[in-house]
Amino acid sequence: MNVECSAIEVPGEANPLTDGILYHILRSASSTDPTQIQTGAKQLQAWEKTARYYPLLQVRRDLPSTLQAVFLDKSLPYEVRYLAIIQLKNGIDKYWRKTASGAVNKEDKAQIRSRLLESAVNEADARLALQNALVVAKIVRFEYPADWPHLFHQLLQILRAAAEPHAFRLQLPRALLVLLYIVKELSTGRLLRTRQNLQSIAPEILNVLGDIYVNKVQTWQAFFRQGGDDEGGALESIENSLLSIKILRRLIITGYDFPSRDTHVQKFWTLSRNHFGEFLPYVMDEGSPLAPPVRKLVEKHLMQLSKFHLAMAANHPANFVLLPNSLDLVRAYWGLVAQLGEGWGSKTLHGAKIGTDGDQEDDAPILERLGLKGLLLMRACVKMVFYPAQTFRYKQQQEKDEKNHATQMVKTDLLTDDLVREMISALVTRFFVFRPSDLRMWEEEPDEWEKMEEGAEDWEFAIRPCAEKLFLDLAKNFRDLILQPLLQVFQTVATPDNEDILFKDSVYTAIGLAADMLLDHLDFDSFITNTLVAEAQKQKPGYNIIRRRIAIIIAQWITVKIAKEKKPIVYQIYQHLLDNSDPLNDQVVRVTAARKFKDVADEWEFNADNFLPYAPVIVDRLMALVQEVELQETKMALLNTISSIVERMEHHITPYANSIISLLPPLWEQSGEEHLMKQAILTILARLTNAMKADSRAFHTSFLPIIQSAIEPGSETQVYLLEDALDLWSSILAQTPSAPEPTPPDLLNLLQYLLPLFSMDNETLRKAIEITEAYLLLAPAAVLADSFRPELLRSLTELLGTLKVEASGTVSHLMQTIIRGAEGLGGEQALRVLVGDLISSGFLAKILEGLHAAWSFHQSHGPYQEKPHRAVDGVVQTDYFTVLARIGLASPPVLLEALSSIGGAELKKTLDWLLEEWFGHIENIGDPPNKKLMTLVLTRLLETGAPWILGKLQNLIVVWTDVLGELLDGMDDKSSSCLYWPDEPQPYRPNEPEAPEDMRKRELIYSDPVHRLNLVSFVREHLQQAIQNTGGEQQFQEEWLSRVDKDVLKGFGDLGIV
Repeated sequence: MNVECSAIEVPGEANPLTDGILYHILRSASSTDPTQIQTGAKQLQAWEKTARYYPLLQVRRDLPSTLQAVFLDKSLPYEVRYLAIIQLKNGIDKYWRKTASGAVNKEDKAQIRSRLLESAVNEADARLALQNALVVAKIVRFEYPADWPHLFHQLLQILRAAAEPHAFRLQLPRALLVLLYIVKELSTGRLLRTRQNLQSIAPEILNVLGDIYVNKVQTWQAFFRQGGDDEGGALESIENSLLSIKILRRLIITGYDFPSRDTHVQKFWTLSRNHFGEFLPYVMDEGSPLAPPVRKLVEKHLMQLSKFHLAMAANHPANFVLLPNSLDLVRAYWGLVAQLGEGWGSKTLHGAKIGTDGDQEDDAPILERLGLKGLLLMRACVKMVFYPAQTFRYKQQQEKDEKNHATQMVKTDLLTDDLVREMISALVTRFFVFRPSDLRMWEEEPDEWEKMEEGAEDWEFAIRPCAEKLFLDLAKNFRDLILQPLLQVFQTVATPDNEDILFKDSVYTAIGLAADMLLDHLDFDSFITNTLVAEAQKQKPGYNIIRRRIAIIIAQWITVKIAKEKKPIVYQIYQHLLDNSDPLNDQVVRVTAARKFKDVADEWEFNADNFLPYAPVIVDRLMALVQEVELQETKMALLNTISSIVERMEHHITPYANSIISLLPPLWEQSGEEHLMKQAILTILARLTNAMKADSRAFHTSFLPIIQSAIEPGSETQVYLLEDALDLWSSILAQTPSAPEPTPPDLLNLLQYLLPLFSMDNETLRKAIEITEAYLLLAPAAVLADSFRPELLRSLTELLGTLKVEASGTVSHLMQTIIRGAEGLGGEQALRVLVGDLISSGFLAKILEGLHAAWSFHQSHGPYQEKPHRAVDGVVQTDYFTVLARIGLASPPVLLEALSSIGGAELKKTLDWLLEEWFGHIENIGDPPNKKLMTLVLTRLLETGAPWILGKLQNLIVVWTDVLGELLDGMDDKSSSCLYWPDEPQPYRPNEPEAPEDMRKRELIYSDPVHRLNLVSFVREHLQQAIQNTGGEQQFQEEWLSRVDKDVLKGFGDLGIV
C-alpha cells in the first residue's frame, strides 16, 4: 500500500467507499496534522451509513494487493488499526439496532460476526484486544441469542482448547477478556430478557471457567511453594486466574436468581472462602518473598473475592446467609476490621510522619481495603435484618421461608450482644479517630481536606464515613444495648478538664450521630453551657479539632433538641468560630462552621429577631471567608449558607444587601463555565430580592441583564440557568412597586422573551404563566397593548386542550386576570376589543368546541358511547365556563355577541345547548367562589328579558337554592352570604413589610365581584327586575313561574329571599 495520504484532496462527501481510500482516510484521521484529522473525521462520519463500511473496518477478504480489512491487517500501523476498531465500536452504538436510521444491513452484520471471535483471541496488542473485546460484547448484547445462537458454544470451545497444556498461550487470556466483557454487558442489562439470556448459559460457563480458575490457582500456588524454572508460566497463570475470578463473580451474582440452591455455586462459594484465607498470608506477612508486581496481583485476587462476597450479601441477602459458612466468613472479615483498627487512629497530635499510614501510596494498604469491605459487609448484614429490600415481585413460599430463616440466623448467630458491643467500641475508639495522614492533610491542604470530609456521598469508598454509617445503623437498632455505655464514656470526656483531644473528638462524633436516639437521655443544653462554651475558647494546641467538632455537633443537635433560650449562645459560638483573628480558628474550622451554620439558619424554629444582634459580625465573616477560600465547591457552599441567612432574616437583611451583592460579580466572572456557582448566585439574588421587599428596587436594573442572558432564545446558558433566572425574574416583579411609581422600562422590555417559554416543559410553562400574571397586576397596559396582546392570546390558544388538569387551571386563571385587567383599563369598550381578539385567535372557538363535545357526550347513553376527542369534563370544564363567566359578568351583551359570532347558527340554538350544559355542570363544581361566579353570570342573563333565559327559570331557581343554601349555611345574618366582603372600617395594615405584589393580589381578590356583590340582594333585585320587565307579577306568574315545579319553588321560598 504505497499511496500517500496527501494524494486525497477531494472533499469528504465526494470520495467513494473503497478499500484503498478507507485506509488513507484512517491514516489522515489518526495523523498529528489538525487539517488532515478534520478532513478524515468528516469523511468517516459521511461513510457511517454506507453499506460495507463496517465490514471493511473489520472483515478481511483474500483478494491480493488491495486493502480489504483494516483492523485485521496486522501489517498496518497501530494508530490506523486502533482508529478502525474505535470507529467500529462507535458505529455499533449508533447503527446496529434494526430500527436505527441507516442501520447496518444483515449481510454486513453476518460478515462482521463471522470473524469476531477469531480476531479477538489472536490479537497480540493488549490495547487493540481490549477494544475488540468491547466490540464483541456490544454485538452480543444485540445479537444473542436470536442472530448469534452459537456464540457461547463457540467461545467455550475456544476456552477449553486454550486451557490445554500445549495450547497457544495468547488465546486463553484473550478469550477470557472477551468473555469478561460479554458477561459485564449482559449483567448490566436492565431488560429482563437480557438477564435471562445470561442465566440460561450461566451453569455451563461456570463449569468451564471454574475448572480454568482452579487449575490456574493451583499452578501458581505450587510455584510459590516449590519454586521452579517456569516463572513466566506462573505469572501467566496468576493473570489468567484473576481474569477468571472477575468473570465468575459477576456471572454468579447476575446469572442465578437463587445461588444458594445450586450445588456448583455452593462449591465455588466454599472455594472462594478457602482461597480468601490462603491468599491473605501472601500479602499480610511482613516477610513475604513475593516481588511487588506479583504481590499486587495477589491483592487483586483478594479484592475480587471480597467484591464477590459483598455483592452476594447486597444482591442476594438470604442466599448469602444460606451459603455454606457465610456467617463465619463475616466474622473473619470483622477480624480483619479489628486488626485494622489496632493501628488506625493517631495516638497523639504529634509525630505524624509521612508514610506511617499509607498516604504515600497510590492505593491504600490491602488491609485497609479489605477492612472497608468488612465494614460494608457488616452493614449489609444489619440491613438485611432491619432494612430488608422491598419488592413487588411475587415470591414463592420457599423463598419466603428462606428469607425468614436467613434473617433469624443473622439476628441470633451473628449480631449477638457481645459482637455489637465490640463493634461499637471499635468504631468509636478506633475508626472515629483521626489518622496521622488526616492531620497532615489538614495542615497542608486544608481546603481539599475539608471538602473531602464533607462529602458524605462517597461513604462506600472511605473507612471513617463508612464506620459512621455502620455506627448509626447499630445505634438505631440496638439502642438499649448501646446508649448507656456510650453515655458513660461521654460523661468521662465531656468536661473542659479532659484534654484527650482525639478521643474526645471521636466520642463527640458518636454523640452527634446518635442525636435522635439520645434525645431523652442527654441534657444537651447543659452540655453547651458547661462544656462547649469553654472548649470553644480554650487556647491549647490541637483544640482546633474540638472547635471543628463543636460546629458539627451543634448543627446535628439543633433540629433535635436545643432550647430557645440557648440559641443566642449557639450564635455566639459560631460567631467565635468564624473569627480569623483567633489562631486556633484555622481555615478548616471556619469553613466547617460556615457550612454547618446553614443547618442552624434552616432550623424550623429559627427566629430572626433573636439572631439579629449577631448577624452583622457573622455575615461579614462569612463574606470574608468566601473571598478567602479558593475551591469553587467551597465558595458555593458558603454562598448557600449566606443564602439561607438571607431567606430567614427577611427584611432585616437590608443593611447588608450592598455588601452581599458587591461580593457576587467577581464570583460570577470567576465561575466561568461552572454553572452550579451561577445557579447559587441567582438563588441568593432571588432570596435577597424577596427578603428586602420594595427596598430591593435599587438593584433590579443591575439584575435584569443576567435574566435576559438566560432567557433569550438561543442562549447558551438557558439549559443551565433558566429555572433560577425565572425565579429571580418572578421575585423582581413581585417586589417592584405599583403605580404611581413607574415600572422600569428594562423590566417591561423582558416581556418579549416571555412567549417562547410557553412552548417549553411544564415547569417552565407554569413559571412563565405566573410571570405573565405578575406583569398583568403590575403593568396591565403593557401586557394588553396591541404590540403584545395578540401574540399572547395566540400562545394561550395553542396551549388550550393540550395541557394536564393543573396546567389548564393556570391558563384559565391567567385568562380571567386578562379579562378583568381589560375591563379595569377601559371598561366595556376594552372588553369588546379583547373578546374580538379571543375570537380571531380561536381561543373562544376552542372553548365552545370542548363544551359542545361535552354536551354531545352527555346526550348519549349506553355501554358503547364514545367520548368525543375534544370533549372536556370535570375541573377542565369548570375552567372553560369560568372564562365565559368572567366575560358575561363584565358585560352580558359582549358575551352574547361573541357566542353569536362563533356559533355559526342562530344564537338561540347555541344558548340552548350551552345553558343546558352549564346548568347541569354547576352541581359538579366543588369550589364555592366558582359556584357563586357561575350563579352571578347566569342571573345577569335575566337582564336580557329573553325567552331563552326565562325558559330556564326552573334551572335558575334550583341553582339559586343550591348555591345560596350552601353560602348561607351557618350564617346568623341571612341577608348576606359568606363570600360577601363589605368594606372594612379600617384598611388592612400588615405588621411587617409586605411585597408590593402581595398588595396587588389582595386588591385583585377584594375587588372581585364574587366578593363585592351580595348574592342574596343580587338575586332578589334581578328577579324583581325580571318580573317588572315581563309586565308584572301576574303575567310573570302565568307565563313563566307556572312552569316551575312546586317543590322547587317551595325550596327557594324557604330561603326567605323574596
